[in-house]
Amino acid sequence: MKNVFLIILTTLGLTTYGQDKYNYVSFNKLKEVEGTDFIIATIENWGKGDGLKNRYLLFIDTKTGQTNQVNFPNEGYFEKIEQVKVDNLGINKIIVSAQTVDLDGKKGIDWNDPTQIIVLSTDGKEKTQLTESKLFVRTWVVNKKTGTIIITGHYDTNNNGKYDKTDKNEIGIYDLKTLKLINKI
Repeated sequence: MKNVFLIILTTLGLTTYGQDKYNYVSFNKLKEVEGTDFIIATIENWGKGDGLKNRYLLFIDTKTGQTNQVNFPNEGYFEKIEQVKVDNLGINKIIVSAQTVDLDGKKGIDWNDPTQIIVLSTDGKEKTQLTESKLFVRTWVVNKKTGTIIITGHYDTNNNGKYDKTDKNEIGIYDLKTLKLINKI
């Protein structure tokens, strides 16, 4: 009886796997880039049986139809995508918090890996990783009066993959115009 049940399950699995021959593209989110002609599409391309093939942001010029693709690692995760527009300081940037580094190098990017802050131009042609790859970003906030981003996080100094009292906490203040670190606290 076990063998019959196993054969039925195997046959069912093979027939359902073999029926679909197409990849799926998921346009999860669309976001307007205020003050520009661009829209940002968050795209995940799923292959049949292979899982996630690639993940990227697509900047679409709504006047010309031209696109610019900003790639991220397949296993990575987008946590937050936010536009920072401060007209009186001449700042208009896209800030992305994402997990893009497999810090332990073992099993791909997962929830135990650090989050980085990445700054993109409004057309997606310029990409700057603001924080170090080993900094586990916790929170961040933009001060629109000064044009700075304040980022809190920690370094896993004992490399145990957990946040504990031996880890080094840090607050970094970065200039959004120059994309440089101003001060560490």
